[in-house]
Amino acid sequence: MVDEFMVVCTFRAGTDMREVFAVVAEEQAAVAALSAEGTLGDIRLALVRGTVFIQAFGADAEAATAAVRSLPMAKWWDLDVFPIAVPAIGGS
Repeated sequence: MVDEFMVVCTFRAGTDMREVFAVVAEEQAAVAALSAEGTLGDIRLALVRGTVFIQAFGADAEAATAAVRSLPMAKWWDLDVFPIAVPAIGGS
């Protein structure tokens, strides 16, 4: 069984964004590979807040976290991982 997680990645204080931008092509290639295998889904950026939101899929939170940690930019991130559940419709 594969579960869905939202991984909130926050750039650490003092991160030199020139170093981050230098690995963009490498990051894009890694994301494409993980997306093709079904490990990563949508990625959204809130750069003004230094935050990246990554939809990840895995058997558990550890697997989803490991996938995100394998990305080149992960060395600059603090991660917060949330399991995602589909809300129930109606009823109690």
